[in-house]
Amino acid sequence: MSEDPAVRGGQRGGQASLRSEKVSAAQIQVYLGGIDYPVNNQQIVEHARSKGAPQNVMSFLERLPERQYTRPNDVEHEFGKMK
Repeated sequence: MSEDPAVRGGQRGGQASLRSEKVSAAQIQVYLGGIDYPVNNQQIVEHARSKGAPQNVMSFLERLPERQYTRPNDVEHEFGKMK
C-alpha cells in the first residue's frame, strides 16, 4: 500500500509548506494595525508579536532594517524590496 507523501513530508507536503510560508503586505498590515508611528523595527516586531502574528509574518518583520518607520507605507516599501 502506497503512503501519502504529505504524511511523511514528501513532495506534496513540502509544496504545501512553502505556500503557507508566503506573506503578503496586507497580512503584515493586519498585525501592525493600531501601532502609533513613528516606530523603529523593534517596536514593530513587539507590536506584531503582541497581536499574535504568525511565524511567517514575524520572520519578515524580524528582518526589517534598523531605521525609523514614519508610516505604514514605509513597511510596505521594505516588503517590496525584500520579497
